[in-house]
Amino acid sequence: MRNRLPQVPALHLQLLLLAGLAVMAVGIWTLALKSDYISLLASGTYLATAYILVVAGVVVMVTGVLGCCATFKERRNLLRLYFILLLIIFLLEIIAGILAYIYYQQLNTELKENLKDTMSKRYHQPGHEGVTSAVDKLQQEFHCCGSNNSQDWRDSEWIRSGQAGGRVVPDSCCKTLVPGCGQRDHASNIYKVEGGCITKLETFIQEHLRVIGAVGVGIGCVQEPEAGALLSMPDGAHAGRSLTPPDYELTLLRARELGSQDAAPSPLCQGGAVLKPLCTPHAIT
Repeated sequence: MRNRLPQVPALHLQLLLLAGLAVMAVGIWTLALKSDYISLLASGTYLATAYILVVAGVVVMVTGVLGCCATFKERRNLLRLYFILLLIIFLLEIIAGILAYIYYQQLNTELKENLKDTMSKRYHQPGHEGVTSAVDKLQQEFHCCGSNNSQDWRDSEWIRSGQAGGRVVPDSCCKTLVPGCGQRDHASNIYKVEGGCITKLETFIQEHLRVIGAVGVGIGCVQEPEAGALLSMPDGAHAGRSLTPPDYELTLLRARELGSQDAAPSPLCQGGAVLKPLCTPHAIT
C-alpha cells in the first residue's frame, strides 16, 4: 500500500505545474505578441496584469519543484511551506484577474479621453517613435483612420508642423499602402469606419482582457483546491517510516526473553516480505 502513496501527490503536483505553465504562457503571450498598442494606453494596468501572470507562473514552477522534494522526502513541514507559497500565487492570479476585469470596465473612458490626444500630439514627433509605429500598425491592421474619424488628423501636430508633406492623413490610413497615398482622404482611398480606431482598439484589448481575467481567476480557483488536497493527505502518506528498525529489534528481544519465538507475530511484523528479515528472531544476533 505504501508504494502507491507517492503517486497521489505526484498527480496533484503535475496538475499544479501544468496550471502554472498555462498562467506563465498567457503572460508571455501578452507581453510578446499583444503589447504593440501599450504605448497608446494611458494606464499601465494592462501591462501590469501580464507581468503578474508571468511572475505567478514562474513561482508556481519553482514551488512545484519544492513540492516534489517535500513529497518524496516525506517532509510534511515542507508541504506546508509549499501550500503557503501556492496561496500567495493564488492571490496573485486572482489580483491579475480582478485588475483585468476592472480595466475592462474603464477602457472605453480611457481611450476616449486619451487616444485622440496621444495620436494628435505624439505621432511622428521626436522621442515618440513607439507611438508612431503603434498608430501606423493600428490603422493598417484594423482598417481605421484617426481616433474617431479621419478628420482628427487635421488638428494634429504632424500636419501643423509641416512634416506631413502634403498629406492630410498618414499613409497607414490608405487601403493600398504606397508612399504619399495619404494626400487624398476620399472613402475610395482611405479607411473610414464608424467609431474610428477607438472602437477597434477597445474591442481588441477587451477580448484579451477577458482571456487574462479568465485564466487568472479560473486557474487560481483550480490550483488552490489541488494544493489543499496535498495538505490534507493523511499523515501516513508522508510518514511511511514511522516504525524504525530499533522498534522491531526491541520487540524481538522482548520475545526472546519470554521464550516465545513461536508465538503469533506482532502487528509490527505483518508488513510482508520486505519486513521478514527484521521480523525473524534469528536476524538479531
